Amino acid sequence: MGIFAISDLHLSKANPKPMDIFGANWENHWDKIKNDWCMNVQESDTVLIPGDISWAITLDDAMADIMDIDRLPGRKVLSRGNHDYWWSSASKMKKVFPESICFVQNNFVDIGDWYVSGTRGWNLPGDERFTDEDMKIYKRELMRLELSLSSAPDTKPIIVMIHYPPFYENGEPSKFVDIMKKYNVKHCVFGHLHGDSLKRVIEGEMYGIRFTMVSCDYLDFKVKKIY
Repeated sequence: MGIFAISDLHLSKANPKPMDIFGANWENHWDKIKNDWCMNVQESDTVLIPGDISWAITLDDAMADIMDIDRLPGRKVLSRGNHDYWWSSASKMKKVFPESICFVQNNFVDIGDWYVSGTRGWNLPGDERFTDEDMKIYKRELMRLELSLSSAPDTKPIIVMIHYPPFYENGEPSKFVDIMKKYNVKHCVFGHLHGDSLKRVIEGEMYGIRFTMVSCDYLDFKVKKIY
């Protein structure tokens, strides 16, 4: 079984939103992703998608994008991004998600040799635009990561999916990394960054954890095999 990752699909089947306004490389980006996915992912593989999956506002509208993902090979594990306004309660999503798709939300997912935990993450304290409301969300996301990791038994290595990068721009680790270290996480995949921000990506082996950036435009719209 192989494990792949790709984030920031930014799908919009119900209410189409052309992505090439963000750059010519985004033209037909979903076709590029699907073609590469179908060439490289087998039904026995797992694909991790850490956030910004659909531009939809409601779960009903997002289901057109979810079903497009379902038609691709492999098992898919989703976590929430900052643009996933459609994201709903666990009970509602379990009722409508197809069998090939599951999600991380205050829980963990068993994918064979690994457990997958995670959360959305958030902007980090210290930014000049960081508000009191941001602090509430940031603390809530730290709690959610802890809940997700603490729910997993200590019997397999853990991969964390987090949408926002868990580092400050100067490379210093955030409290999200501290929590990962506490639970002996082995790998972390993240996305969120695009355009010029990709020049400042921090990834690699640090603190005993491998960090991998998987925004689809960073990967040239190809799934990234991580194991």
